[in-house]
Amino acid sequence: MADQTGGPRSGGGEGGDGEGRVPLDETVQIRMAPLAAKAARRSRAATQDPAQDPAQDPTRAAAGPGTATATRVRHPFTPFVIPKSPAPRAVLSRALAVPLVVALVFVLPLAVAGRSQPDVRDAVFWLQLATTCYAGARLSAMVLTTRRRLIQGTVWLFCYVAMGVAPLAQIVLAQTPTPVVGTRGDFTMAVALVLAGFVAFDVGALLSRHASEARLSRPRPVASVNKRRLYLLVIFAYAGSALLIASFGGPAPFFGSRQAISDELTAGGTSDSQVGSAFLRGFGTVPALLALLMMTRWLVVSRRARRQPAVVLPWAGLVLINAIVNNPISNPRYWFLTVAFALLFTAFPRSPVVYRAALAGGVAMAVLLFPFADKFRYDEAGRKQTQSGSVLEPLVMKDYDQTVMFANTISYVDSGTGHTYGKQLASSAFFFVPRSVWEDKQLDSGVKVGTWMGMTNVNLSSPLWTELWLDFGPLGMAGGLLLVGYAAARTDRRFAESGHMSRDPGNVMATVIPLIAGYSFILLRGPLLQATGRIGIAVLCLALVTTFRPEEHKRLR
Repeated sequence: MADQTGGPRSGGGEGGDGEGRVPLDETVQIRMAPLAAKAARRSRAATQDPAQDPAQDPTRAAAGPGTATATRVRHPFTPFVIPKSPAPRAVLSRALAVPLVVALVFVLPLAVAGRSQPDVRDAVFWLQLATTCYAGARLSAMVLTTRRRLIQGTVWLFCYVAMGVAPLAQIVLAQTPTPVVGTRGDFTMAVALVLAGFVAFDVGALLSRHASEARLSRPRPVASVNKRRLYLLVIFAYAGSALLIASFGGPAPFFGSRQAISDELTAGGTSDSQVGSAFLRGFGTVPALLALLMMTRWLVVSRRARRQPAVVLPWAGLVLINAIVNNPISNPRYWFLTVAFALLFTAFPRSPVVYRAALAGGVAMAVLLFPFADKFRYDEAGRKQTQSGSVLEPLVMKDYDQTVMFANTISYVDSGTGHTYGKQLASSAFFFVPRSVWEDKQLDSGVKVGTWMGMTNVNLSSPLWTELWLDFGPLGMAGGLLLVGYAAARTDRRFAESGHMSRDPGNVMATVIPLIAGYSFILLRGPLLQATGRIGIAVLCLALVTTFRPEEHKRLR
């Protein structure tokens, strides 16, 4: 960005978005001020004195450089630009850096590890402590970065809490959410593979930085929301949510308990009824959320839209519908996290404070509030009173069984079943194919391992590490997470350069990336077969409203 005299601003970064500027030191500013003032005077004199500028003296210009009257044009010295005040983002980073890093990397992990007894400090303990500190360091880097890395930030938030602090507390207390059916060696291997997955994810993110600049800067068609199709999506969202609400006889059951909603949806008890209920719930919740995000983006960016009843009234209706079908009472907590994060990052697309508060505050909420948010899962008769004699006991509940289930999956494969070599991933990708057509279609990974364990409740997690390892083994798991890290970093970079900085109300990336960031909690927790249903519905909705043609009368304004 150039100043009024044509000189470049000091400290311009490579990103082009202004976030790389670094304020000059006060001593440098004082010493450079006279030189900058002298250069500015020289520049003004060159433009105002026609004797030194042939363009302003017709006789000299006509004479040309070969005559005696020709005068060499003197180029003014480029002046320095002294920033008046430090960048507010840099000040915020310096203020948060030390306490945040110390708290996430040292204080919280060591506070949990310090409660352990000497007899539990084996290889599993030390590996898990190292895993927790590594995830804490990466989460701190995501919070303090000058660029908004939504997907990577939510990934490391999940990893730090669900696969870092929580398993460490379970090892310290010698309590696990689900029983460990294998040997201690399987548990050790699971923790080591989790740490290896962290490193592979980071390697993929690092490789994305060295991608060809020509590929990154190559002009691509911009995906935008078609105005007429958006209204079709709004109508479709109203219809799908109304059908879901009508199937329960009104909105009252959505404020009862999640277990009652699930029992009502699967009352038939057959596989076909469960698939039908999943599609009914998906079409009743996903289009409503996606339409709300796009309408919210439109209102936040466009002042003109905020004065149009044709925009405000449909948005108000979508808020009411989402309060019914996507509330935290009748929905799984991971889905409500998706809704909350997507709305937060869409409503505040440029605020670094909101981004940092969501990641840093997410740790406190996940440890202190998330386990107790299961209060509305059962009705009064089946609800269990939560009693906690230790601040660590909420971390040994079923919400954080990811590492334990990874260890059980290793034992399951070692029992003789072996790896599936892509069948599990293919079953998740083609979730819509009925089992009557595809007889060898795999079950959910959590259901498969839970049934082998003899569990009555097989609604168990199967993190992405487990899904990849079950299919392809340790090398395939590392390669898969490397690709995930590469894709996440590339997507975050595109979003930082054009998504959240765009002033286009219909920018599809500015809506989709926050939704992906929120949904990454579900993808990481697994199983993938349960998670892909809503992804398919969201893709259909995006295909309905997205256009690549720059038609002015069909754009959001």
